Amino acid sequence: MKKINVLFLLCFAVAVQAQNFIQAYQDRANQVLQTNITTNLQQFGNLGVKTTGSTNNVNALNWIKNKYLSYGYSASQISEDPFTFGSTSSKNLIITKVGTLYPNTYVIICGHFDTISGPGVSDNGSGTSIMLEAARILKDIPTEYSIKFIHFSGEEQGLIGSTHYVNTVAYQNNVRQLDIRLVFNIDQVGGQLGNLNNTIFCDQDQGNPSVNNAASQAVTQQLATCTGLYSPLQTAIDPAYASDYMPFEDKGEVITGFYEYERSYNEHTPNDTFANVDPVYVYNVGKAAVGALQHFAVASVQNLGVNETYADDFQIYPNPTKDFINIVMPGKIKDFSFTLTDIAGTFISRTENTSKIDISRLQAGVYIGMIEFDDKKITKKIIITK
Repeated sequence: MKKINVLFLLCFAVAVQAQNFIQAYQDRANQVLQTNITTNLQQFGNLGVKTTGSTNNVNALNWIKNKYLSYGYSASQISEDPFTFGSTSSKNLIITKVGTLYPNTYVIICGHFDTISGPGVSDNGSGTSIMLEAARILKDIPTEYSIKFIHFSGEEQGLIGSTHYVNTVAYQNNVRQLDIRLVFNIDQVGGQLGNLNNTIFCDQDQGNPSVNNAASQAVTQQLATCTGLYSPLQTAIDPAYASDYMPFEDKGEVITGFYEYERSYNEHTPNDTFANVDPVYVYNVGKAAVGALQHFAVASVQNLGVNETYADDFQIYPNPTKDFINIVMPGKIKDFSFTLTDIAGTFISRTENTSKIDISRLQAGVYIGMIEFDDKKITKKIIITK
């Protein structure tokens, strides 16, 4: 990916109208595992330089496909889109999860897996790893809209794979074949190890045709909002540029995406290796992506088997807080445990049947409290101020 980083607007994502925090979405975002992200990045790097049409490129496609099969996706949900350019041939990989209310309308989440001059662990093993985690977590979660997870090849040669898909699958003879709600692209979000990686660019359409710019602005603001709701990252808005959402944009589709904020500059070099990326940054972007994808596809708000209305019977107050939190359980529940972690999932404390907990020693920030009783779990976001 070639990117011009032009800061358009720095924003700390806040909720927009009709876009509120949903506990079930947070619970699923919290299911992004650092170990899975790290393993995916390492395995992607170990596949070597994945130049489009090469044996390593084919091996990468098969590695991705086998991940989906291991998550329980069926062969009928997985398709390949072969294409050629010059004397070279390659394939895009498409996995379709069917929606419950709008099965013929698609939210596309995409990223490329081809690389040049290096293993491309940031560009774009990072996006690939996040898509895999999102697909794993949401596999059995009902969504109103269908989701297509699309892994493109040929991006580094000039968006060859995504252009082919748009012109032969999404459109045929310029006639729209797929009802696309929006396209959410993730490219080069690995960061540079050692940088202060606490911000992510949300990509917004600011080019021609301009007919889709306002809609892109709206969904990109929603992406920024979801990032603030479901991850610890701050957000900035920049122009969409030179990645796999652009062939969709050229047809008038609505696009948005993620790109690293503190530029690593390892892309397209042998230095784009696992040793140089920041796996924690990729993990945090993954949480934001899972939160946003649920919002875009309208995922079920059923919370780990506990209805949201039922979950509201459990209270943790005051919230925000700075000294103590009180836990109120429904009267019939006497035995419970409460586990507190930070936003990254690091364990802090665990108590049994304790209704007042001292948190005065903790630093200001966002934490996750999990109440467990019988065979059920309910999580709550807790904001600590100082």
